[in-house]
Formats: sequence, structure tokens, C-alpha cells
Amino acid sequence: QVQFVESGGGLVQPGGSLRLSCASSGFTLDDYVRGWFRQAPGKNREGVSCISSRRGSVTYYTESVKGRFTISRDNAKNTAYLQLNDVKPEDTGVYYCTADRDTSTQNMCAIRVFAYGPDRWGKGTLVTVSS
Repeated sequence: QVQFVESGGGLVQPGGSLRLSCASSGFTLDDYVRGWFRQAPGKNREGVSCISSRRGSVTYYTESVKGRFTISRDNAKNTAYLQLNDVKPEDTGVYYCTADRDTSTQNMCAIRVFAYGPDRWGKGTLVTVSS
């Protein structure tokens, strides 16, 4: 069973930057799509960004973060990252990560977020954007 540990969150001012990490253990995820999701207070969890398996040649971003966030992966470290630039108060929330072998990059973020159970996530890392 794969375990995920999200880190890197914290308090940041609007316009600032953060780099989130998603470490994983128990299984090598080179052949898995990896993704970042977030849940804002009072809202459902949503897909933020996903990256294709292996070299990560295909990426997906939800419309609200395009041009500001960048997803990446380091297979040697079995870790995925999310660089948050020019953050806005609307980016506040708990950020989670997971992985899936049997899906496309777009479908993981846009569709399968509704199917994953609690065993497919880490505990998340809180990002708070406030002045």
C-alpha cells in the first residue's frame, strides 16, 4: 500500500510563493499519474494539477491556477511537487496528493477526484494566503 506525505504549506502573503512536496513510500510510482488536489473551507475537494506518468510530458491545471502554479515530479525521489507563485486568497485550503495508474492526466484531476477514497490520500498540508 502506498503512503503519501504532503509538506511545504504555511502562511504566505498574496503574491508570494510556496513549494509543496508529496513524498511517497511503499511502491515506486514511475508508471502512475500524480496529482495535487485542494479543499477550501466549506467547499468540495477539487483537482488543482496533475502530471502524466514517467517523464511527466503532459500536465493539467485547473483554470484558476493556470500561469501561476507548476507541477513537477522526481521519479528518483518518488516525489511530486507543486510550485505556487503569485498566490491569491482564493488559493487557501488543504492541499492533498495521490497517484493513479489507470487513468489519463486530465481525467485524474477533472473526474476521478470524486472516486478516490480516504485511503488514497495523505493528511494534507495547509496553505493560508492572507495579508
